Amino acid sequence: MWRLARGRPLAIAVARGRPFTVSAASTGQGSGSGPGGWYEWLSQSSSVRWAEEGLLVLQEACGMPWWAAISCGAALLRTAVTLPLAAHQARLLAKLENLQPEIKTLAERLHYEVAVRGKQQGWSEKVARFHFKKNLRRIITELYIRDNCHPFKATLLVWVQIPMWVCVSLALRNCSVGARGSEVILNPIFSFSFLVVKEEFSGGGTLWFTDLTAPDSTWILPVLLGVLNLLIVEIFSSQKMGASRFQKFATNFFRVVSVVMIPIAATVPSSMALYWLSSSFVGLSHNLLLRLPTFRRLCCIPRTKSDSDTPYRDLVSALAT
Repeated sequence: MWRLARGRPLAIAVARGRPFTVSAASTGQGSGSGPGGWYEWLSQSSSVRWAEEGLLVLQEACGMPWWAAISCGAALLRTAVTLPLAAHQARLLAKLENLQPEIKTLAERLHYEVAVRGKQQGWSEKVARFHFKKNLRRIITELYIRDNCHPFKATLLVWVQIPMWVCVSLALRNCSVGARGSEVILNPIFSFSFLVVKEEFSGGGTLWFTDLTAPDSTWILPVLLGVLNLLIVEIFSSQKMGASRFQKFATNFFRVVSVVMIPIAATVPSSMALYWLSSSFVGLSHNLLLRLPTFRRLCCIPRTKSDSDTPYRDLVSALAT
């Protein structure tokens, strides 16, 4: 029986066949109400279950310790999923930047035409301004359609990255506390397979965080996470010349979030903090890579007026000021 219980791939495979199981709904854990509420529902959702199984398959296939599997999983997800989306976002932003001179020229011409028309029709300043803004929005929309670069498309990266980050984080949390998906396994042999995962997590760390189920008491991982996130925010904000009020607000908001994440990361299992740190590190690497002129040409990102042949030197200068 012990050998069968330790055979994690076999136990997981049988668990997928649902022997001796009861659904979470019958135990009161799957509904959006009750003590667990929406958090329990989300942590037991099918997306989180897929993330759990993906982590188990990755670690089993590579034979790496859990700390390495978590770091490699973060790098794999960010490179396979978010890097192409980040390149797509960079293409859109470059097109938008290249459109600004044309928009400015058309806006000046439209302003003149509206002024002439207003004098002919006897429009008040308020009416003339209304027609100017209405027609300018129409012109800008037509330009977006022509160049296929609507600003909302640039948010696709966020809509993919955040849910993926949440699902993997909850999957690691479930593995760290011994929880499993949306079912409760009643057979002791097969429920023990997920306790084995928790035991592996408890000794699957390295350096100062040997126990991945416990928070990092040294705060090294949380502080590194905060520093990396702040660095990403500052690098992104350095690209904005003449930022709008909303962009300044967003930059300050993410600065606050980066600082708030430090105490949060100090209270969650080290496996989650390690994943967050690895994901941020890979994200920073991708951000720097997307500044490289050779890589930008490889990704078919149009050249803009703000592009530089020495991006890293300029970045250091911008951060130093």
